[in-house]
Amino acid sequence: MHDSPRLAKVTAPLLVFGGPYSNLEATEAILAEARRRAVPPGNIVCTGDLVAYCADPQGVIDLLRSSGIRIVMGNCEESLAAQAAECGCGFAEDSACAALSGQWYSYADRNVDAESRLWMGSLPRQLEFEINGRSLVVVHGGVTSINRFVFASSNEVIEEELAASGCDGVIAGHSGLPFTRESDGRLWHNPGVVGMPANDGTPRVWFSMLTPTGEGILVEHHAVDYDHASAAAKMRQHGLPEGYAAALETGLWPSCDILPPAELETRGRRLDPSVAFWRDRPNFP
Repeated sequence: MHDSPRLAKVTAPLLVFGGPYSNLEATEAILAEARRRAVPPGNIVCTGDLVAYCADPQGVIDLLRSSGIRIVMGNCEESLAAQAAECGCGFAEDSACAALSGQWYSYADRNVDAESRLWMGSLPRQLEFEINGRSLVVVHGGVTSINRFVFASSNEVIEEELAASGCDGVIAGHSGLPFTRESDGRLWHNPGVVGMPANDGTPRVWFSMLTPTGEGILVEHHAVDYDHASAAAKMRQHGLPEGYAAALETGLWPSCDILPPAELETRGRRLDPSVAFWRDRPNFP
């Protein structure tokens, strides 16, 4: 493991979310949800990619910088900080995702100031903390690669990444889909993202709560409604890809190139909030 800022032992609930994706309305909604739940900023964690598809890259950066929450570097922050020519998302060169990314990334690159690039370059790649005696690390994609796609069906990859972590569990984003998996008593948890829906045919976005209890750790996936119509309208106003603007309304991604077969089969199938409990002995549904 690389050196990373370490949180104190966590004794209160953590609120975790990923991928604000320049979606200011959704980012405001998740911070409002945290206030409603009385979760302090130090117990809110973002898995990175503050800037991507939507219309307000600078607005999202400014909001989250001032919020005091904990943020790990995503591949978009890495690329913008380095003034790279592309987002570094890991899309295949001939994919629709890669073609679309050229449009939104160039817009983001034009609309992020120099001070924000320096700040993004200073973000940690990992955050480590302890909860109920379990060690967890927060990364963007994978432990071994910032832009590694890990899905619920990625059995071998999850085992490899957990082994590489040296921790009892990993919290990661990047793939855009919320899920919780247990492998030999160790946890892989993706809270989902707030900047885009979960490809389930609804405009809702996702976050999670990790709550220590006397018997283990309660892991809850939650959905949030927000003003997606305004976010989509701003994307169209700025000439951003229509496919992603429409996705905010329909809940369906414009391209599914990155999805394994198991996740592709669930496209358009409404996700329900879910609860799991991480015990010494596995007890996942």
